[in-house]
Amino acid sequence: MLSLSYIVYDLEMTVRRKKGQVAEIIEIGAAKVVLKDGVPSIEDTFQSFVRPVVVPQLSEDTVSFTGIRQEDVNGAETLGPVIRRFVEWIGPEEYYLCAWGPDDHRQFVQECRQQKLPTDWILNHNNLQKMLSKTFKLEKHQQMGLKNAVEMLEIPFVGSHHRALDDAMNTAQILVKLFGQLQFRRNKISDDAKLESEVVYKTDHYENLPFASLAKLFDK
Repeated sequence: MLSLSYIVYDLEMTVRRKKGQVAEIIEIGAAKVVLKDGVPSIEDTFQSFVRPVVVPQLSEDTVSFTGIRQEDVNGAETLGPVIRRFVEWIGPEEYYLCAWGPDDHRQFVQECRQQKLPTDWILNHNNLQKMLSKTFKLEKHQQMGLKNAVEMLEIPFVGSHHRALDDAMNTAQILVKLFGQLQFRRNKISDDAKLESEVVYKTDHYENLPFASLAKLFDK
């Protein structure tokens, strides 16, 4: 019997300040949470820079905001090969994808579609920010930022904010702490029509296995 895992991920993107500018993924970080005797724990991590292809040169805003340097992405693979490694890292078990807020989910779908990469691995997606708001009965306009949520739950903040693996680890710590109070849902991309909307980078973060599609992810 295959086990179940919770893949808590975070994306860093090029900063998009004006309409018409393109946001591209430049880093993927993730933590894999599994249950051991019914108790959730972080078992493994994934981190990779991604080389942008539409605008290869990082802006000063992007470098300042994320701390990611031009040399970090120059030597990185493009999105297709990185996603192939990411899905291989996720493994054959059933999984939930979890992120803080809706933006990263939309960016994954949008950029994969633009680059004609498979999207069938983006399933069972859960917005932990929204789940926390529901758990603590916050108003809809009171979407809490990751740092504030970690502080409220008295979890020590690890690493640097706006770095993918660090933010993924902190988000995973929230999942672990609140696990018994959270209800995870199964879904596919087609279940959510809102994914067609544009993603603008905000300063404040407030059944079928996918491996058949891996062959389509050619190196670019």
